[in-house]
Amino acid sequence: MKFEAAAYGPRVAGILALDGNGERLMPLTSGCCSSAEALAMIQKAAPEELFPHSRQPQAAVSGLYLYFSCIDQAHELAQSIHTPEGSYWHGIVHRQEPDPDNARYWFRRLGSHPIFPELARAAHGLGLPGGGAKDSWDPGRFVEICERARREPASPLAQMALETQRAEWQLLMPPRLFKRRRYDVRVSKEIAICKARPKLLAEDSYNLQLCLKLRRKPQIV
Repeated sequence: MKFEAAAYGPRVAGILALDGNGERLMPLTSGCCSSAEALAMIQKAAPEELFPHSRQPQAAVSGLYLYFSCIDQAHELAQSIHTPEGSYWHGIVHRQEPDPDNARYWFRRLGSHPIFPELARAAHGLGLPGGGAKDSWDPGRFVEICERARREPASPLAQMALETQRAEWQLLMPPRLFKRRRYDVRVSKEIAICKARPKLLAEDSYNLQLCLKLRRKPQIV
């Protein structure tokens, strides 16, 4: 699986370049941040600055922290993100902690996720034992595999688990999952008008009707 760090823009690509350009094999058990410089660069910028076109910049930053094994920072963000991606990152954090019961709890909350079929195929290609269909992924089962692999760090199973975890991270971080919708950008401007010009709206029927329509369902483009 080829990971394109440049797709995130020069700022994030520069941070990822400090340790593997998005190809790092993150340990199965959390430790210290792998790069103090990367940690400082991530903390220095707001999530919206690192991922300006993202619908979920905090989730993207949580994944970025996790890539560098900055587990405390990743956890602090993940637990405040009430989306499937937030639950997913939260589950990975506890899987690496390791706190398998807590990890399974968050993966149960997650339920299914769009990356599961492709992740299952990637794991199958790596030879990871799963016991399921080629395109069926069970995150709870992977927690068990990681527990076994930690007890056998020099085993082929441990290497397969490390490479599967890297594929999981790469699949969960693609720019297409974080790309903002044009509707979101337009609506944010309209909301600004509605909030900033309440008195004028009373005399401006067009903008008044615009504000009343903000709840319509967005279309992804």
